[in-house]
Amino acid sequence: MSEKFTTTNAGAPVASDQHSQTVGNDGVTTLTDHYLVEKLAQFNRERVPERVVHAKGGGAFGTFTVTNPEIANYTRAALFQPGVETEMLARFSSVAGESGSPDTWRDPRGFALKFYTSEGNYDLVGNNTPVFFIRDGIKFPDFIRSQKRLPGSHLRDNDMQWDFWTLQPESAHQVTWLMGERGLPRSWREMQGYGSHTYQWINAEGERFWVKYHFKSQQGVHGLSIDEAAQLAGSDGDHHIRDLYEHIEAGDFPRWDLKVQIMPYEDAKDYRFNPFDLTKVWPHGDYPLIDVGVMELNKNPENYFAQIEQATFAPSNFVPGIGASPDKMLMARIFSYADAHRYRVGTNHADLPVNAAKNADPHGHSYSKDGAMRYSFSSASTPVYAPNSTGGAHADAERAGDAGNWESDGEMVRAAATLHAEDDDFGQAGTMYREVFDDQQKAHILEQITGHVGAVKSDDIRERAIQYWTNVDADLGAKLRSNLEAAGAPEEAGEPGTGWEPAQV
Repeated sequence: MSEKFTTTNAGAPVASDQHSQTVGNDGVTTLTDHYLVEKLAQFNRERVPERVVHAKGGGAFGTFTVTNPEIANYTRAALFQPGVETEMLARFSSVAGESGSPDTWRDPRGFALKFYTSEGNYDLVGNNTPVFFIRDGIKFPDFIRSQKRLPGSHLRDNDMQWDFWTLQPESAHQVTWLMGERGLPRSWREMQGYGSHTYQWINAEGERFWVKYHFKSQQGVHGLSIDEAAQLAGSDGDHHIRDLYEHIEAGDFPRWDLKVQIMPYEDAKDYRFNPFDLTKVWPHGDYPLIDVGVMELNKNPENYFAQIEQATFAPSNFVPGIGASPDKMLMARIFSYADAHRYRVGTNHADLPVNAAKNADPHGHSYSKDGAMRYSFSSASTPVYAPNSTGGAHADAERAGDAGNWESDGEMVRAAATLHAEDDDFGQAGTMYREVFDDQQKAHILEQITGHVGAVKSDDIRERAIQYWTNVDADLGAKLRSNLEAAGAPEEAGEPGTGWEPAQV
């Protein structure tokens, strides 16, 4: 084995790894010790800003393989053609916690995927729930702030959470998911994944369809009890990161079956509720699941910072055959995610190896130019503007699939659409409670809600929370009121053993 010698970042030999350069008998350190300065300056800058949302997470590399050749009838996207295997990266995360927060706080889990397709990168950025708290991106900063920390005490606060939720009744469906067992998954391997939004697929003939993605865990779906989650938060805050890493290292590769719901394009116009509403699911009786393929994670990152922390996922990264829908949350995310990456990682984040496309021309023929840390570039004769008359790249709507377009027959408005008969906020949450939950799950969610709302100090917000759950289900609301009255004041409700968790959403 050849001997290795330390160098500076510029490749020059280093005199000492142990001692800085000094002058005189009293050992004054000199600024001419450029290696000392380089080490300290690099150390001060070795972090990038953590994600405002989804800060705590982990991930792995793997493959996605198409198993149903019939799926190509719905989309021309290269990664969904018969038998195609595509390299990919997955990142799982909590939503509200900071980068050092425990993995087992009650929270939705991010489920972000990057497919390195032959036509460029396709990013699918979802959660472990099929819905979300809000349906309009203009509310997103307010929602996240309500789940974070108070500006004065820097503590998380049940009043703040429930104040927002009860003033936004559209949150009821997602909060019902959150307060159930899906809010505390046992591991990332043992949870479902959803694209959540409605997307558009376009096939080779130009036919358009609306689609929802469902990733079904082959490991089963398992949750933690409140006590188990609390114990792990104290004993192993990185439980989910450790679990995924160790299973892959041992060759026990987690897998998910991808299934989709397909809605014919015209159905959306008069469906019984707005099919682009992120707070709603499509009943499987109306649009059954169709098999697509299998996702397998089989390779751990070699460097967490370079390959997971600097990985960037953006809903704006489409490929031919896949496009957006009139989902207002999706349209907001198409801007905000890519913009967050330009700030957090850098203008040229897409040049980093983990984010770079792997097709034949990984940087394509983009007219993006310069910016901090730019190192990929075309030849000097390549034009940097379009259109041009020198043989430079030009756009091709047919090749792109024209995926960003859909029909619009209305004026631009700020009010919510009222064209669908069942566009209420509590209906699907109530159906989930009454028809999906068994008796044990009903008991668990009542216990969880009792503890969480029991920590609310404001009488007005507490009363709104009771009405919130009464709107979901009258019997559930009545039981909640009875439990809260029996528990007494908020400071009494949080005694050890009651199972409540202080603001861990």
